[in-house]
Amino acid sequence: MSLGEFLLVAVLALPAVGAALVAVTPGERVARLVGTAVAALTLVGAVLLVFGDHGWFGYGPAPAVQPWHQLDLPWVPGLDLRFHLGVDGISWPLVVLTALLTLLCCGYTLWRVPTGGSGRALVALLLVVEVGILGTFLALDLVLFFAFFEVVLLPMYAIIAGWGGADRRRAARKFALYTLLGSVLLLVGVYVVVAAAGTADIVALTGGAGLSRGTQLAAFTLLGLAFAVKAPLWPLHSWLPDAHTQAPTVGSVILAGVLLKMGTYGLIRVAVGVAPEGARWAAPVLGVLAVAAILIGSLVCLAQDELKRLIAYSSVGHMGFVLLGVATLTATGIQAALIGNIAHGVITGLLFFLAGAVKDRTHTGALAELSGLRETAPRLAGLLGFAAVASLGLPGLAGFWGEAFAVFAAVRRGGSLWITLAVLAAVGGALTAAYFLRLLRQVTHGRPSPAVGRLAPGLAGAELTAWAPLVLLALAVGLAPTLVLGLATGPVGALVGVLQ
Repeated sequence: MSLGEFLLVAVLALPAVGAALVAVTPGERVARLVGTAVAALTLVGAVLLVFGDHGWFGYGPAPAVQPWHQLDLPWVPGLDLRFHLGVDGISWPLVVLTALLTLLCCGYTLWRVPTGGSGRALVALLLVVEVGILGTFLALDLVLFFAFFEVVLLPMYAIIAGWGGADRRRAARKFALYTLLGSVLLLVGVYVVVAAAGTADIVALTGGAGLSRGTQLAAFTLLGLAFAVKAPLWPLHSWLPDAHTQAPTVGSVILAGVLLKMGTYGLIRVAVGVAPEGARWAAPVLGVLAVAAILIGSLVCLAQDELKRLIAYSSVGHMGFVLLGVATLTATGIQAALIGNIAHGVITGLLFFLAGAVKDRTHTGALAELSGLRETAPRLAGLLGFAAVASLGLPGLAGFWGEAFAVFAAVRRGGSLWITLAVLAAVGGALTAAYFLRLLRQVTHGRPSPAVGRLAPGLAGAELTAWAPLVLLALAVGLAPTLVLGLATGPVGALVGVLQ
C-alpha cells in the first residue's frame, strides 16, 4: 500500500475508530480528550494528502478526473461495486476544511458542553458525522458516494435533537424529512445512471460515458434536486434556518461549515460531471433559482430579529452565489463556486461560534436585546465585526472572491438572461452588506442593554484557540486565493473540457 492509499484509509478510519474509542473510554473529560486527539490526527492525515506526484498542471480532457491518490478495491464483486476513493484539487480543500472544523468543535467541547446530554456522546457523534462528510468528498464510486452521503443523517439528527434549543425536536424532524427526500431522489438518480451505464465508477462516468440525452436529462433532474436540498437552494431551503437556530454551537458550525458543501460538491462532481448534457439544459433554471436565493435570503435577513436565524438565512444567500457560479458551467464560475465553498465554511463557521458565545453569555439571541456589545465586551464585538465584514465580501478577505467571480462569470457567459442574473446578484451583494452592517449597528453600537451590560470583557482561552484558525484562514484565503484556486485549476479545466 502506497502512502497516498494509506492516508485515504486513515482519514476515514481514524474518526470511525475514534468514535468507538470515545464511547468506551471511562470518564467524560478523558473521552472528549481522546476524541479531540483523534480529530487532530485526522487533520494531519488530511493535510498530508496534498503531497505526492499528482501533477497539478498535468490534466487533460480525458479522463476528466485524475486523482492525486486513489484506492480501488473490490467491494461487492457480484454487483461490480468497488471501494474506490480518491482526492484531487476539487475535493482536497473540502477534506481539510472538514477535518479542521471537526477538530475545533471537538476541542470546543473540552471547555463547554451544551445542555441536553453527555459530552462523550456529542464528540462521538461529531466524529461519525466527519466520517460521512469525508467519505462523500473522497468517494469515486456512485454507490459508495450515496452510502457516505447517508451516514451523516442520523448523527446530525441526534446532535440537533439532543443538544439543541427549546424547539430542537421539531427542527431535527424537519431536517431529517428534507434530507430523506433528497436521499430518495439521489438513490433513484444513482440507479438511473448505473443501470444505463453499467458502471458506478465516477472517473469512467465523468463526461457522460455514452449516456443518451434523455438519460442525462433525467439523471441531472434527480441528482440536481437531491443536491439542491442539501445545498440548500431556494425554495428547498426551509429546513436550514430552523436547524441552524436550534442546533448547539458545534452543530451549527458543522452544518454551515461543511454539511452544506456536500450538496454543492455533489452538484459539481456528480450531477454536472456525470450528466453534462443535463447540466447544459438545466443551467438557466439553476441560475434563476440561485439568484432568487441570493435576493430572498438577503431580504429576509434585513427583516430578521434573531442572531442565529439571521446568520442561517445569510447562508441561503451565500450558497446562492456558489450555485450561480456552478450554473454558468464555465471555468471561472466553477472556480468561484469552489472558493466560495471554502470561504463560506470558514467565515460562517466563525460567525456561528461567535453567535453561540453571545447567546451563552446573554441567554438571548434577540437583536433588540443585544445592543452595546463593544462597550462591555470589545474583543467579542471586534471579532464579530471582522466576521461580518468578511461575510459581506470585503476585498482582502475570503468572502470577496467567490461572490465577485460568480457575478463576473455570469457576465462573461453573456446573453440577456445571464447579464440580468449578474446584475441582480450584484444587487444581492449590496443587500448582504446592508444586513450585516445593520446587524453590527444593532448589536455592537448604542447603550448596553441589560443582557449585555453584565458581560465580562475577557474571552476564554478555549474560545480564542477555536476561533484563531478561522480568522487566519479568512485572511489567508482573502489575500492569497491561489491557496484554493491553484489546486483546482487543472481538474476544473478538465471538467469544463467535457462540458463543451
